[in-house]
Amino acid sequence: MKLNNIMKQARQMQSQMMQIQESLAHETVEASVGGGMVSATFTGQGDLVSIKIDKEVINPEDKEMLEDLVMSAVNEGLKKSRELMNSKMGGITGALGAMGMGF
Repeated sequence: MKLNNIMKQARQMQSQMMQIQESLAHETVEASVGGGMVSATFTGQGDLVSIKIDKEVINPEDKEMLEDLVMSAVNEGLKKSRELMNSKMGGITGALGAMGMGF
């Protein structure tokens, strides 16, 4: 393949990656734990946009349980956000690897 063709394909892929990144900023995933008592919402880029806590789970005598639920919701939300990003970017990064660019 000629260098000019490779460069053209690389520019097209870069443009596609930028479009995907932009769309990921507007997509969200939600993780809910404790039977829906705590939920965390993330963008497809991994930004935390909200945490919701049911008032029934707020107990000053058991703050450790609430901390664990929040941590679990955040971790699960981050995992879902990464999975969404990987599914959207997979085709492009696979194509780059096929071109010998090692992504």
